[in-house]
Amino acid sequence: MKFLDQAKIYVKAGDGGSGSASFRREKFIEFGGPDGGDGGNGGSIILVAKENLNTLIDFRYQQHFKAEKGQNGMGKKKTGRNGKDLVLNVPIGTQIFEEDNNTLIEDLKKIDEKIIIARGGKRGLGNVRFKSSTNRAPRKKTDGSEGESFWIWLQLKVIADIGIIGMPNAGKSSLLSILTKAKPKIANYPFTTLNPNLGVTSYSDKEITIADIPGLIEGAHEGTGLGDKFLRHIERCKSLIHLIDITDEDILDNYLKIRRELSKYSNSLLKKKEIIVFNKIDIINASEINEKIYSFKKKIKKNIYKVSVVQNKGLSTLKKILINNVYR
Repeated sequence: MKFLDQAKIYVKAGDGGSGSASFRREKFIEFGGPDGGDGGNGGSIILVAKENLNTLIDFRYQQHFKAEKGQNGMGKKKTGRNGKDLVLNVPIGTQIFEEDNNTLIEDLKKIDEKIIIARGGKRGLGNVRFKSSTNRAPRKKTDGSEGESFWIWLQLKVIADIGIIGMPNAGKSSLLSILTKAKPKIANYPFTTLNPNLGVTSYSDKEITIADIPGLIEGAHEGTGLGDKFLRHIERCKSLIHLIDITDEDILDNYLKIRRELSKYSNSLLKKKEIIVFNKIDIINASEINEKIYSFKKKIKKNIYKVSVVQNKGLSTLKKILINNVYR
C-alpha cells in the first residue's frame, strides 16, 4: 500500500431540508388548517480514527466529500428524512488542521476517537409551527440552514513507542525487520526507506511498537534529502534508537549532525530518551570497535550498545532494554 501522510480535502455537510407550507385538503372540509411538516436535518461529516489504517492515500484520489441533504417537509405534517452522516475513516495519529495548515482543530490519537468536522444544517420549520390564535392559516415556513463547508488538511503522525533514527543506510530497516518481523524494503543504498515503517515486538508478555524513520541527513529540518516531513513522525515516540554505522569514517560527526537536525526541528526531540546503538560490528575487528567506542565516549557520556543485525548479535539484549525502557 502506498504511503501518504498529508492530504487536503474539501468537506461539505448536508443542508437542512425546508419546511412545508401546506394546508389540509379533505373532502367536506372547506377550511383545513396548516399541515406543513418540518424538513430534515442535514447530514454531518465525521472523522473516525481506525486501527487498521496507516496511510492517507485514499484522500489523494478523492478530495471532495459531501454529506446528504435533509429532505424537505411535506403535507399531512410529515417531517422530511434527516440526511445521512458521512463517516470518513482515518489512521490513528491523524491531525486535522484548518485551511492554513497551521491551526490545529483536533488530534485523533485513540482507537475510534471521532470528531464532527462539519455539522449538517438545521431543519426548516413547516407552517403548522406558526399557527396561533390570531393566525389560523399561516403561510410562513422557514428554509433549512446550510451545512458547514470548508477545506481542511489532514496530517498523519505515526504513533510508536520507539523510533529508529540515523543516517541513511545505517541498517534501520534491517533492525526493525529482525526485532519485529516487519517487512520493510531493504537494500544497500541510501534512502531505501521512503516511508515510516511500523513493527511490533514483545518480551515477557510486554509489547511495544517500533517505527523505522527514513534516513536523516544534514539540512533535513529544511527539507533536504527526504525532508523534514519525516521528522514529525518521531514527535510522538517515547524514546529514540539512534542507530550508527560503526564502519563510518567519522561516527561522532554523523551523530552530532543528526542531533543538530533534531534540535533545529524541535527542542523537544532532544529531551527524549536516546538509546545509542552501534551496528555492523561484524565488519571490523574487535580492537577497532573498542577504539571507536572509546573515542566516541570521550565526547558523548552515554551508554552504547553494540549489535550486528546481519549476524543477530546483541539483539536479544537490545530488545530487553527497549521493553524495560517503555514499561519502567
